[in-house]
Amino acid sequence: MPDAEESAEAGLRSDPVQATGALLDAPNRAIIEALQRDGRQPYGAIAEAVGLSEAAVRRRVQRLRESGIMQIVAVTDPLQLGFTRQAMIGISVEGDAREVAEKLSGMQEVDYVVMCAGSFDILAEIVCEDDERLLHVLNDSVRSIPGVRATETFLYLKLAKQTYTWGTR
Repeated sequence: MPDAEESAEAGLRSDPVQATGALLDAPNRAIIEALQRDGRQPYGAIAEAVGLSEAAVRRRVQRLRESGIMQIVAVTDPLQLGFTRQAMIGISVEGDAREVAEKLSGMQEVDYVVMCAGSFDILAEIVCEDDERLLHVLNDSVRSIPGVRATETFLYLKLAKQTYTWGTR
């Protein structure tokens, strides 16, 4: 006979509306927060902290990853990898901002793209080896995208804070 957790898992597979709510239940929130603190934390340690079996934590993490709610990645310091120039580009668009955002998202140097309201239609973060590469990306790639009306570049002088531990609130 299936236990409550297995019954909940069966429900996740059959009802997408129920699945979204079930994926963000209290144990999954605790799992996410634990992995935000340390993405290499063993499933056994997480299981002990949240009161589930190691196998249950493993299944839950897999579902969270498959659903796109969470990914587990290595966060690096671009400076230590030789990327000495980072910048945020504010982009004003004529026409469909989604098309411009899609083209930006396909660029290797762009690591963050968000469509927004305010002075700019899109913000894109660029990480480059040096100023010469940044100039090339701005001039030859970003500004040549159809629909880009204007750009404003904000060079990063120092990264004061970067965190991925905001929890699930």
